[in-house]
Amino acid sequence: MKTTRNENVLVVIPARGGSKAIPLKNLRPVGGRSLLARGIEAAYAAPSVTDVVVSTDHSQIRNEAHAHGARVIDRPAALASDQATSESALLHALDTLESQPAVVVLLQCTSPFIDPAHLESAIRTVLDGGADVCFSVTEDHSFLWAAPDGAVQAVGHEAAFRPRRQDREPQYRETGAFYALRTDRFREAGHRFFGSLAFQVVPPADAPEVDSFEDLALACTQAARREAGPAAEPGPGIDVDALVTDFDGVHTNDLALVAQDGSEYVTVSRSDGMGVSRLRRDGVPVLILSTETHPVVAARAAKLGVEVIHGVDDKAARLAAWLAERGLDPARVAYVGNDVNDVAAMGSVGWPIAVADARPEALAAARVVLRKPGGRGAVREVCERILDTQTRSAPPALLATTP
Repeated sequence: MKTTRNENVLVVIPARGGSKAIPLKNLRPVGGRSLLARGIEAAYAAPSVTDVVVSTDHSQIRNEAHAHGARVIDRPAALASDQATSESALLHALDTLESQPAVVVLLQCTSPFIDPAHLESAIRTVLDGGADVCFSVTEDHSFLWAAPDGAVQAVGHEAAFRPRRQDREPQYRETGAFYALRTDRFREAGHRFFGSLAFQVVPPADAPEVDSFEDLALACTQAARREAGPAAEPGPGIDVDALVTDFDGVHTNDLALVAQDGSEYVTVSRSDGMGVSRLRRDGVPVLILSTETHPVVAARAAKLGVEVIHGVDDKAARLAAWLAERGLDPARVAYVGNDVNDVAAMGSVGWPIAVADARPEALAAARVVLRKPGGRGAVREVCERILDTQTRSAPPALLATTP
């Protein structure tokens, strides 16, 4: 009787709710999708994967996993502490199954740029018997140093010999993105490095890990650039019916000149004015919404010919009221911000946008990160991208020129 070879592949994504550096880190958006969603999508896009489960202790993470088609395994509190290992979550997941997969993959969604082709290659290496473990690494040519007990010493190289990069054998840094493991031997060993090991080398651009708000901000910026592509200028279109912006740090560079008598002066970009003018001419409502009480906010809004609401403490609530007054769908509204007091308002619309030099918290909340910083063309850029979308979506007859 012919025996069918077991080629079942289970991807397990540990995603506990108690991350400390970034609360609910796994739900943070990068490029418009949560880290968890990106991990699930990458797993399902690898052809050999037969099942994806998320191991979690948190209801919001559970809901996000279900929304993106993954099964959920409820992780006990004892396995969701700061001291709990990823291996313990993996073993717990395997213990819940009636039958064991040939390969189990530990996938960590804090790596937002997993290429399904690399994941598939690692899985096939283990399935086809090339290794017991295959995990993601990237080349690293760094000179490493350590200082045990205060004594500085070279690690992995001779301090007196500094060969050129091209003359050195590459080292490989573990990315933490994925580990494909032969299931039976993993259960015997209880840890992820056992038996014969193999690398899956990924490019440095695919290797970032998100462990801090700074990492998250960089990942958001990178995601925006990857979406735009190297030749896109200034970026993909933004399909909205209205534009709302903060003032300080968006229309300005977030700096102020203070005179001896206490008078304050800010600088703005003249090019922003042309962008706003063209947007208004096309019938797109524009609102400046700011916590700043200084009269310069209203003066700039009057110069641009747009609505202004300033001296506002709760931007999200005031924005919701403005949208309701005008019958606008929040999903089709853009809000451009730069700082922590913009995050709630950004989260209430379909197109949260951050300027290039925004705070990490604002960058993390953004669906789009602009290429221009505040006060130096950011408003013009977002206006152009809205106009570009309207032009491309207009009926052909409207695009024809009069002979």
